[in-house]
Amino acid sequence: MLIFELTKKECVEMLTRLRFGRLGCSRDNQPYIVPFNFAYHERYLYSVAALGQKIEWMRTNPLVCVEADEIVDHNHWTSVVVQGRYEEWPDTPEWSAERELAFSLLQRRVMWWEPACVKATHLGAVEQVIPMYYRIHIDRVTGRRANPDPAEAVALLEPATTSRS
Repeated sequence: MLIFELTKKECVEMLTRLRFGRLGCSRDNQPYIVPFNFAYHERYLYSVAALGQKIEWMRTNPLVCVEADEIVDHNHWTSVVVQGRYEEWPDTPEWSAERELAFSLLQRRVMWWEPACVKATHLGAVEQVIPMYYRIHIDRVTGRRANPDPAEAVALLEPATTSRS
């Protein structure tokens, strides 16, 4: 297998195409990673979530990391890692334009609201979900792609030679 570095442009193309990744945040030296849906637009990843551990931790420490990937098989995959900062938009009139932008970007994707805005049941009670729109400002993006090594493929196809004494 050969591993290639992606250019910044290739990383952005991946983020534009993908909609699902893993969001890492931390608090008190404890990491926390969760799956999430996002939409890329002009150096930001936009998303929505219900109030919970992820939002509380990002409010405390806005430095986050995102990983998104496409995996075909062991020899064919691409992965992008984003380092950035969490920015929340409260449900107030001053943030309505930003929330509308996030909604318009996210709603282009099928089932964009799941799992963030699905009503949750906890011990038999249904909790009301209030959507929290936010974005990740991308400070740094890197990526890698794996492709098969042609030399390895040829070696696998050649018959094994054994010596007999």
